[in-house]
Amino acid sequence: MEINEFIKQKRKLFNLTQPELAEKAGVGLRFIRELEKGKETLRIDKVNQVLQLFGYQVGPMAIDRKLVENEKS
Repeated sequence: MEINEFIKQKRKLFNLTQPELAEKAGVGLRFIRELEKGKETLRIDKVNQVLQLFGYQVGPMAIDRKLVENEKS
């Protein structure tokens, strides 16, 4: 699941509107809208502000090197 889908799903689970989520997370409404639309370039600290409301955070993850190498071919 992509992060934009995850956040949208959590927001709806908690019965929050986008403006309510923005206010609770301390970010702008525009940021929430861009995040849920899947904008590829967002500030990770702000993404974490939103995720923290649901008990999550973004962090480094190991990737499958073979997968990356196959995509380059």
